[in-house]
Amino acid sequence: MRVLLLLPCLLALGGCNMLMPRHDPGKAWIELNPQVPYSLRAAEVDKKALDEHRFFQISPGAHELGMRYRFEVAGSNIGPGSAPYERNCLIRLTYKEFAAGRRYSLEVGEVGFRPWAKLYDDRRQVVASGRESGCSSGA
Repeated sequence: MRVLLLLPCLLALGGCNMLMPRHDPGKAWIELNPQVPYSLRAAEVDKKALDEHRFFQISPGAHELGMRYRFEVAGSNIGPGSAPYERNCLIRLTYKEFAAGRRYSLEVGEVGFRPWAKLYDDRRQVVASGRESGCSSGA
């Protein structure tokens, strides 16, 4: 009986992936690869807000990507006995050679209070690095 109750939930989760659009071969596709349990979401392209926050799909050429990255700074990076501190940062990344039909991967991380981002091409070569463009605490 429990299996019957679990089955619709599993099917619904699998259906979420089907909501991703097809890759347009005339555009570059940028996948977001967050490091669990942190959160990364697409925010803007060329300073224009996006409706879809799970990926970027853009025309070939030069673009500036903006993404929001939330992470927690360990208390040990702040001082003895300090509680963890949550950061919510906007990271901008500029790349001049996005190519149609190519897939790119955007990865993020942090060192202490500072976030970083790297854009990889489909050969796993780093083609661009992001820069912090402002952070706040919490959500």
